[in-house]
Amino acid sequence: MFTANSPEKKPTKTINFLQTRLCVCLFVIFFLIQIIVIFVARNSRLCLPAVRTSAVAGEEECPSGKVYVYDLPSTLNKDLLLHNCTDLNPWNWQCGIGTNHGYGARAAELRRILPENLSESWYRTNQFSLELIFHHRMLNHKCRTPEPESATAFYIPFYAGLAVGKYLWANDTSVRDRLCVKMLQWVQKQNQWRKSNGSDHFTTIGRITWDFRRLTDPGKIWGSTFLNMPEMRGVTRFIIEKAPADDRDVSVPYPTGFHPSSTETLYQWQDFARGYNRSSLFTFIGATRGWVDNDFRGLLVKYCYSEPGSCRVVDCSVTQCSTDSSEILETLLGSEFCLQPRGDSFTRRSVFDCMVAGSVPVFFWERTAYDQYQWFLPVEPESYSVFIDHEKVRNGSCTIKEVLMTYSKEEIRRKREKVIEIIPRLIYGMFNGGLGDFNDAFDVAFHGVLSRIKEEKLVV
Repeated sequence: MFTANSPEKKPTKTINFLQTRLCVCLFVIFFLIQIIVIFVARNSRLCLPAVRTSAVAGEEECPSGKVYVYDLPSTLNKDLLLHNCTDLNPWNWQCGIGTNHGYGARAAELRRILPENLSESWYRTNQFSLELIFHHRMLNHKCRTPEPESATAFYIPFYAGLAVGKYLWANDTSVRDRLCVKMLQWVQKQNQWRKSNGSDHFTTIGRITWDFRRLTDPGKIWGSTFLNMPEMRGVTRFIIEKAPADDRDVSVPYPTGFHPSSTETLYQWQDFARGYNRSSLFTFIGATRGWVDNDFRGLLVKYCYSEPGSCRVVDCSVTQCSTDSSEILETLLGSEFCLQPRGDSFTRRSVFDCMVAGSVPVFFWERTAYDQYQWFLPVEPESYSVFIDHEKVRNGSCTIKEVLMTYSKEEIRRKREKVIEIIPRLIYGMFNGGLGDFNDAFDVAFHGVLSRIKEEKLVV
């Protein structure tokens, strides 16, 4: 009587039921896994277009190729900076170079003459800071690659201007070459250099070319021999003043204080410069060079003082031009033309200060701009500038005021409009990705050197 109702039978049925359900679940899971495996195997090729699309997008953004930036020992760049001298100092040319990636501290003094939205884009930039600005932009560029095998060109972030500049006045000439030699010894050990002997390498130099071309003549003791070293023959270098006979020197604009971070700010500055009330016909900003025979700048200072109704003078022997940009900018904004004689060499930063302010430059030597900055300036010099031969000014066969007064208001307006149009190509923006529809000076240099290196490789 107890068999039909025996409690021992219930656990057996329950276990069998659970085992059946477990088997079904395992079968379903196994079946689903098989389906997923087959689906992934059959459709794995669909991932490839995404990879190719990414590669094509990279090629479209970098049509001339990509750049590999060498990681040099810090003794060849960062260690050369003065970290205890962060702002401009008229008694020490190195001060302020290392501040804000080379852009410098904010130019607070310009708030007196500029709207707030524009003054924020102006900085106290050292004219010798080009190496830092280029290094920073290279490290953050979309066309930089961490893989040397995929690079079209190779950037050497050597701060030659600092390495040599601090010893230019030293009696020991060999010390000026010491770090240059060390850099070349280091780079020659790299596989990519050995493949091309440096012909697809480029660098930036923040001083003029003549500081790096010391000759073997014992009487010629100025500078370093860096650019005369055989290893540098194939290396392209961006430099603020080039040697006319060396096509590996590429002149780029001196850094000015204007570094906009957006296209909108650039537009606003162009409109501001275009609409500024220019009450003076021309201006000269500079200092005399008493130790120079027949000093042309001294002649211009005297001439401007004799024409107070037409010319404004900023005498840099009185005004601290190297550390206070407010008087310089205000004068350039208020003048139709700015006189640009040669500096201590043929070029000078004031050329670019002048044009960024929308003033029309007046040149007296062709090598001050026309023979230098072909990648950046219009092909037709007369479209944006005036040329007056310095010898005619010196011998009195023409006067500056008379020449400038021959231009009508409409002719001056057209020249100024061309100057304002090319401002983006003369400045170094405070950004990493470009100025929207514009290329700034760094972009022009970057794409120009990559295109040239790519073409040279195709010829070889």
